Amino acid sequence: MDTASRLLITIDGPAGAGKTTVSKMLAARLRYRYLDTGALYRAVAYAMRQKGVSVDDEQGLADVCANLRIRFDADRLLLDGRDVSGFIRTPEITMLASAVSARPLVRQTLFDVQREVGRSGALVAEGRDMGTVVFPEADLKFFLDASIRQRALRRFAQYGDDGQSLDEIEKDIRRRDENDSNRDIAPLRPAPDAITIDSTQLPAQQVVETMLMHVRRCEDPSTR
Repeated sequence: MDTASRLLITIDGPAGAGKTTVSKMLAARLRYRYLDTGALYRAVAYAMRQKGVSVDDEQGLADVCANLRIRFDADRLLLDGRDVSGFIRTPEITMLASAVSARPLVRQTLFDVQREVGRSGALVAEGRDMGTVVFPEADLKFFLDASIRQRALRRFAQYGDDGQSLDEIEKDIRRRDENDSNRDIAPLRPAPDAITIDSTQLPAQQVVETMLMHVRRCEDPSTR
């Protein structure tokens, strides 16, 4: 789909709902930029682990954030000029990133980064609070969900060689859902004006086609 529009589109949802796959596909169809905000928090978590900083170490967190050098290069995420894309998707970093994302200092640091990226529009931003906190003014907001079992199956297919069983992955997802949904700062929830899509029984391509239908309606109000 070739479009001259410069919409700001957000896709939020829990772990394993298919946000990354769908967001990349949608951005490619629209010829938009893609922002993986979850990778930003994972990068902070990875930097903390490398420096031996714990989540409750305020000074350590401040030092990490003050010296944070993150940038995207196509599908690669560079931390201090080093490609860490292959190191930030482990179960350990995933859980640490969930805890890190609740820290106000980290959120403010990455909030500024994300807002700058979204300033010019033509962006698909994926995360947990894109439509509720970071880009409440977004032109179009989606909340992508799926059953816990289906999300665990997807994660198992993706990371099964990390040694985790399907039941262990499902347990981690339940714990992360609990953490993300009940934290005091920017809890995981759909924006009031978000379009919720349940991807449990839907292939990624069908989810994208559904989103594109809403994009067309957003571009042409007469079709609403």
